[in-house]
Amino acid sequence: MLPSRQSMVELQLRARGIADARVLTAMARVPRELFVPPELRDRAYDDAALPIGEGQTISQPYMVARICEELDLAGDECVLDVGTGSGYQAAVLAELAGVVHSIERIAALADRACAALAAAGYRDRVHVHVGDGTRGLPEQAPFAGIAVAAAAREVPEALYDQLEPGGRLVVPVGGRREQLLEVVVRTPEGPEVAGTVPCRFVPLVGGEASNGG
Repeated sequence: MLPSRQSMVELQLRARGIADARVLTAMARVPRELFVPPELRDRAYDDAALPIGEGQTISQPYMVARICEELDLAGDECVLDVGTGSGYQAAVLAELAGVVHSIERIAALADRACAALAAAGYRDRVHVHVGDGTRGLPEQAPFAGIAVAAAAREVPEALYDQLEPGGRLVVPVGGRREQLLEVVVRTPEGPEVAGTVPCRFVPLVGGEASNGG
C-alpha cells in the first residue's frame, strides 16, 4: 500500500517526535501530491526528498515538519520562507502563520510553485518573490520566523538581521557531507543557537551565501 497523508503524519512525524499539534494538523491538511511532478505523485508521501527539476528537491516531510515546529509559531506572525522550491513548505507555513513571504532564485520554479499553491488553495496566503534568498526581503521585514530550505556554511547575517527581537531563524548549516539544522534566536546579546539536528539539504546559493563541500 502506498503511503498516505495520514500515514505520513502518524509514522513519519508523530512517531519520530514531532509533537506540536498545530504542525501535525498543518501537515495533514496540505496536499503534498500537488507539489511534486506528475510522474512522482504516487511517491508524494514517501519518507524522502524528491526531485522537482532545476537540480532542486522537495524536502522530506519530516524535515519540513521539524523546521516548522522549531519556528514555534502561534498563528498571527509574518514569516519568510527562503528557497520556495515546490512551494510545499510555504503552504505548510501558511497553515501556521498569518503572512508568508517566500523567495526563490529560479524563476521557473517560482512559477511552478505559484501554480501549485493556487491549485492547493494558497494563492492569497503565500506571496512568492523571485530573487536572491540569501539577502532576504528587507522591505517586508521584520519577520517572527525565517525558514531556510538550503544549507549554508554559516548563518546568513542578512537573514538574521531581518528577524524581529525574539524571532527564530531555522537554517541548515554545513557542507555537502555534514549539516546541522540550527535554530538561531535573535536576542539582545546577539545570535543564540537554541538547538541542532542532523540534516541533508542542497547548498544555499546567492550573494550572501557561504557554502561549499
